[in-house]
Amino acid sequence: MEFWLPVLWFGVIGFGVLMYVLLDGFVLGLGILAPFAEDGGQLDHMMNTAAPIWDGNETWLVLGGAGLLAAFPRAYAVVLSALYLPVLLMLIALVFRGVAFEFRFKARRGKPFWGAAFALGSMFTAFAQGVILGALVEGMPLQEGRYIGGAFAWFSPFSMLTGVAVVFGYALLGSTWLILKTGGRMQQIARTLTRPLVLVVAAFMGLVSAWLPFLDSRIMARWFEDGNFWWLSPVPLLALANVFWLWRATMREGRDAMPFLLTLSFFVLGFAGLVLGIWPNIVPPDLSIWEAASPPSSQGFVLVGLVVLLPMILGYTAWSYRVFRGKIEADAGYH
Repeated sequence: MEFWLPVLWFGVIGFGVLMYVLLDGFVLGLGILAPFAEDGGQLDHMMNTAAPIWDGNETWLVLGGAGLLAAFPRAYAVVLSALYLPVLLMLIALVFRGVAFEFRFKARRGKPFWGAAFALGSMFTAFAQGVILGALVEGMPLQEGRYIGGAFAWFSPFSMLTGVAVVFGYALLGSTWLILKTGGRMQQIARTLTRPLVLVVAAFMGLVSAWLPFLDSRIMARWFEDGNFWWLSPVPLLALANVFWLWRATMREGRDAMPFLLTLSFFVLGFAGLVLGIWPNIVPPDLSIWEAASPPSSQGFVLVGLVVLLPMILGYTAWSYRVFRGKIEADAGYH
């Protein structure tokens, strides 16, 4: 149990973070794309596509954070100590985005202000999440499992790159979501935005992937020593094929779900590549999941609650998306 419980919890936390990225990423993408709306009515249309479901997606982020605290308290302490500023920026931007989302539909004179707030909150949230991701992957200065860096040790060219990359990645999720959920002029704009976004996101993914092995010699060894590349190579090969299929899907009208599904799969493949690169560390360069884990009794106790809670979260997520089907008309109201 001392070996397998940390592995299980690492999978649970990774699953929660991935679900958050996939489900809330397109809503953040809508905010990032808000400046491309031709008028206030078109922005209403964009926001209406996510209005019934957006506020439940942060549950997955809470699950990931709570799981990290319960199962890996040492990692939680290191991450919060090292990334206090970008985490604070993310939380403030999330609150700002949520308030703007709700207030814009109720405001009369202040609609442009709340529309701009929705866009800025989404952009800063996406950028902060990318910076957090980049800083975690790049590694943190540790001594005997304790963080010894400063308040700005997370600031680096790599973390800035991943911050911008996540902004464009969420924008791609948002544009393909609009292809799926809208029609007419709104869908045409979404298709026009999607094609260059595919190229930009693929370029960022390639740059991050090429940079990743040079961050740490152990990451390089993970990919290229002892024949590891041959059994890890399906991930980058599938990602390349995914980009090709996604580009073709944006050219074809009538199969509106395919671009969004292929974008989701592209994110899954990118996430898998990052996990393979840092495994078995939860905080690179050298804090492993077993070193950061809480006692097995604590992990087992929280696991009981997870067994009850996780099916409930999956159930209402599936139910809400099942109910929320079909195209959203341009004159649809907010409920």
